[in-house]
Amino acid sequence: ASEEASASPRRSRRESEGRARGQDKYSVLLPTYNERENLPLIVWLLVKSFSESGINYEIIIIDDGSPDGTRDIAEQLEKIYGSDKILLRPREKKLGLGTAYIHGMKHATGNYIIIMDADLSHHPKFIPEFIRKQKEGNFDIVSGTRYKGNGGVYGWDLKRKIISRGANFITQILLRPGASDLTGSFRLYRKEVLQKLIEKCVSKGYVFQMEMIVRARQLNYTIGEVPISFVDRVYGESKLGGNEIVSFLKGLLTLFATT
Repeated sequence: ASEEASASPRRSRRESEGRARGQDKYSVLLPTYNERENLPLIVWLLVKSFSESGINYEIIIIDDGSPDGTRDIAEQLEKIYGSDKILLRPREKKLGLGTAYIHGMKHATGNYIIIMDADLSHHPKFIPEFIRKQKEGNFDIVSGTRYKGNGGVYGWDLKRKIISRGANFITQILLRPGASDLTGSFRLYRKEVLQKLIEKCVSKGYVFQMEMIVRARQLNYTIGEVPISFVDRVYGESKLGGNEIVSFLKGLLTLFATT
């Protein structure tokens, strides 16, 4: 608690300095679990994209006790890029995606939050486009979509494609959420909007991202979309399994019954 208290004034000063200059700041939340091979690459790509675009940023790594040494890699990256740009905020074990975002937001000094996967399936080159889209439409949320415009998926087998397409199709029929890609996890939020949505959401796992969009529509938040290319992970194993699919179907039916 004393650590939190001592950190708060520093965070407040950094936040106010950023606002005083009239510059938006973007906090990237990177939840990780066994991503030691991918983490240096995604951080390098993020830093490159932000630096070339002149965007004010910080990257918050939330490692959930990875046994493969991801935390050690994150500590090295913090030293390389500086603790003002790379913030390692680990947890002892896997506690769920929603709680990882809550944990990360406690340390975020940006007024916008970017969520994305650390496994290189989401390329940071799309982030400047997300930001442009948000400014153009003054959107509360900008979501990357694989299913509009020139968006697409690369590296998936037929089974994964059918699961993803089927999940989105069923969701569109039952919930009519007004967005084309419900299960994606590459998004930009106003910080206060993400906080409010996480308070409302009850789902975990694969269905969590879908519920975020459904709740956003309920609360009349505006959503913009940017077509993205999704590339299957190069290193490590996918976290999607049979249990996640069952959980998704249960969560979808719960949302249908309660929204």
